[in-house]
Amino acid sequence: MTTMAAQKTERQYYIDWLRIILIISVFLFHIGMIFNTWQWHIKNDRLYGGFLTGIMSFLHLWRMPLLFMLAGAGTFFALGKRTPFQYISERFKRLVVPLIAGIFILVPVQVYIEKINQYDSLLAFYPHMFDGIYPVGNFSWHHLWFITYLFLISLFITPFLNLTRSKSFRNFITHTENIVTKPLAQNLVIIPLLLSQILLRPYFETGTNDLVNDWASITYYIIFFISGFILLQSVRISGAIRKYRFLYLAEATAAYLIMLNVADFVRSEAVAESLREAISIIIAWASALTALGFARQYLNRDSLFRKLANEAIYPFYLLHQPAIVVTGYFATQLGIGVIWKVIIVLIASSVITISIYWFIIRPFNFFRIIFGMKKLSRTDKTGIARRMPETEKAGNEIQLSA
Repeated sequence: MTTMAAQKTERQYYIDWLRIILIISVFLFHIGMIFNTWQWHIKNDRLYGGFLTGIMSFLHLWRMPLLFMLAGAGTFFALGKRTPFQYISERFKRLVVPLIAGIFILVPVQVYIEKINQYDSLLAFYPHMFDGIYPVGNFSWHHLWFITYLFLISLFITPFLNLTRSKSFRNFITHTENIVTKPLAQNLVIIPLLLSQILLRPYFETGTNDLVNDWASITYYIIFFISGFILLQSVRISGAIRKYRFLYLAEATAAYLIMLNVADFVRSEAVAESLREAISIIIAWASALTALGFARQYLNRDSLFRKLANEAIYPFYLLHQPAIVVTGYFATQLGIGVIWKVIIVLIASSVITISIYWFIIRPFNFFRIIFGMKKLSRTDKTGIARRMPETEKAGNEIQLSA
């Protein structure tokens, strides 16, 4: 299949750019959590709903599903000729090792800050980090749930990897291309998304991020992941997403407006809530395709910043939340206006995160490994790689792929 071969050997820069933008949006989202009305680890003394909560609610519907979709695409481009054993071994190094390191190095900082009045110091907290499960207890993986779920998906897809190299799978992709390259035809994926939630949400609360009781969300993310794996490998399909991006934008906009006003159409609050949940799935899918379409049109290009950011974005994700929690804790104690608090948290957490990455993680192989990066191949005196990493040679072996 020429389209598959061409796209697999030619790096799809828009996938990198979109992933970078999404992780930055997660960073800004978590800063917003300090000041909006939702429960979080630390809160400002004055909280804001309205526009802030509306924007964050909209982003919350589709940014994480799209990250899983990009991870699915990245997995396809990363596979190459790897055997299932080689694939899962590599996933263990890139996902489980940073997860374990993060649980012991990063998460305790956040839990300690949240419960700072109960312990004399961070060192005093460490002997108690296994005292029960968060939030009642102390043990948690906090924002690292995303890494945990990616590894779970890796285990799920590994037995099927050899099948994806078969002639039957290539024929399946060809037939899929003929169907989903028509206007709005990729909305067919909404059907399994809706069915998964109709079947599972009555039994599992969504968004717990605890793995054990989160199977409605996990199934939802798996479908987005598989969609990225199947759809984004094809030049024809990604081209159709680009071509019809305005249609998907109109669909997402219309669905969001309907969701905001659904109570005006039905009298029962229970029915209204069910409709909102169904419409939120449409919004998530249409918004993901919209973002992909515009990124494919305008961001499919290379730059030095993309190369630097693409390597840095995984450690940035791991580091950003404890940096926000620490700086946010001190900023919220200041008797200054909320805008200044936002600016302080934004600048201070950015400087801390980037500095730790640049001066501690990036130059040294030990820290690169525990933060999910590849070893430096050849280095100059500063420890900066002289030649392009293997991930830049072809395809999109992205750091957060599953």
